[in-house]
Amino acid sequence: MEVRLQKLIAGTGLASRRKAETLISAGRVTVNGKVVTELGTKVEPGRDHVKVDGKHLSAAQPFVYLMLHKPKNVMSTLDDPGGRTTVKDYLRGVSVRVFPVGRLDFDSEGLMLLTNNGDLAQGLLHPRYHVPKTYLIKVKGVLADDEIRQLERGVKLEDGMTSPAAVKKIKKAEQNSWLEITIREGRKHQVRRMLETVGHPVIKLVRVKMGPLTLGNLAPGEFRFLTDREANALRELVERRTTLEEGQESLSPRRQRPVKREGWARSSRVKKGRGRAA
Repeated sequence: MEVRLQKLIAGTGLASRRKAETLISAGRVTVNGKVVTELGTKVEPGRDHVKVDGKHLSAAQPFVYLMLHKPKNVMSTLDDPGGRTTVKDYLRGVSVRVFPVGRLDFDSEGLMLLTNNGDLAQGLLHPRYHVPKTYLIKVKGVLADDEIRQLERGVKLEDGMTSPAAVKKIKKAEQNSWLEITIREGRKHQVRRMLETVGHPVIKLVRVKMGPLTLGNLAPGEFRFLTDREANALRELVERRTTLEEGQESLSPRRQRPVKREGWARSSRVKKGRGRAA
């Protein structure tokens, strides 16, 4: 069975799907001794000989899913040119190469999913599938009811209106308060910008839910492997939303081309001397 070249590379754990595409475009991948730079090229595992930087690909690894509580002031990437601490520094003992599914701000903390399943990661991140993410947030001041309604309806940011959010009051102190906000988008610094728009800067932000996953009592810096039930729930979520999207596309009306009928067409230009009354 043929598969896309970037999918085959990602399946070995050598690189993420996006990184595999970069390797192909850079001419670092060969198939049967020939350099391949066209994305989407299909190969047959076991028959075609694929090399990256002159080395044969290793066998595909089993899919691994783990949840990390990213601490504050940690990069949500696997490496950082500036030498800052990354989530990779907290994955000691994990022998399989996994990749973060999405990102979390440097000064935020909370639930991060890491996996070597590129298809599932792509499905969870695709903006069409709207996977909900919930944040526990400490803000400056106490939001009034009309400010909460603004967030629930959507607020205007410099990159456009946000989709409606679910907002719940948790508790309040003398000068600050805690909220729980659920959004279905993934814009950069979105939650912080939303709250700044209504006049309440974020003091602390913790992601506590992502789709069917819940952070629970996992301490900052700790990780755990997902249970079979959690992994199955993620796969079912992506499959369900993919099926729904495909169903909507198939039901959408297609624009039909007008049918030409002999003798119905009229010339846009009338020649002089013809067609005039006598």
